[in-house]
Amino acid sequence: MEIQWYPGHMTKAKRQMQEDLKLIDLIIELIDARAPESSRNPDIRHMGEGKARLIILNKADLADERVNREWKQFYTGQGAQVLAADSRKKTDLKQVQALVQEACREKIARDARRGIKNRPVRAMVAGIPNVGKSTFINSVAGRASAKTGNKPGVTKGKQWIHLGRGLDLLDTPGILWPKFDDPEAGVRLALIGSVKDELLNAAELSLRLIGFLREAYPQVLAGRYHLEETGNDVRILEQIARNRNCLAGGGEISYDKASAILLDEFRKGVLGRISLERPAGGETFSPESGADAENIGKQGGGN
Repeated sequence: MEIQWYPGHMTKAKRQMQEDLKLIDLIIELIDARAPESSRNPDIRHMGEGKARLIILNKADLADERVNREWKQFYTGQGAQVLAADSRKKTDLKQVQALVQEACREKIARDARRGIKNRPVRAMVAGIPNVGKSTFINSVAGRASAKTGNKPGVTKGKQWIHLGRGLDLLDTPGILWPKFDDPEAGVRLALIGSVKDELLNAAELSLRLIGFLREAYPQVLAGRYHLEETGNDVRILEQIARNRNCLAGGGEISYDKASAILLDEFRKGVLGRISLERPAGGETFSPESGADAENIGKQGGGN
């Protein structure tokens, strides 16, 4: 499954971000805790070299708690301040101010030596589409300062949010990068909803998810969908379709309807706390998962 999405507005957003980096002291980089490396834009990483960095493992409530701890240790070892959080919950973000101060400790000390007092830390909030940047800003600010949405591309332009507590935030549009060097990163981004669903083959994507869950979280599918047998990935999707009454005319299976249910329940956390990748050395989303995708329609019905 090859997924590419780099609309023209992202080129403009990247150029603007390069200019804005001259104005800021800190990058607050939001990544999705379910797929941290796949949801981390390498352009943001490279453009921001030399800047202090706070990494927010957002949507941590949807990811495997044990794996969250692994990622937190991994990024801390790279010199970043790290917080695992659900940005919808203000209580999860209580540590943000302290982490900002720690990340910018040298800058604040330098200002003090120069006699500059009470100058706010200026932080850029950056990340890929649909990772929760605007929700994070609104929770930290305590008001609806930035537009939010449950689909990629809601934030269109630059927005400064003045918190009045020693911190100014710059919201930026979510940007992907021109090409996925690892095609599996594109699959993970599609699964977590950072690529528009209109660009995808939902049935193929759902089979990729089934293949991964069978290997990494083997009890999830049987428990949620009351599966009576296992079989291959296509057979499992067919059982989900029958159990959820996803049938088309003539009683044929609707793979699209069953796929939509499976993907939606994964993204909302209904299937439980699931991580799609782990730090280097751990298990990741397998490229072979979903290898039966080509067999859809050959075993008991079409779309």
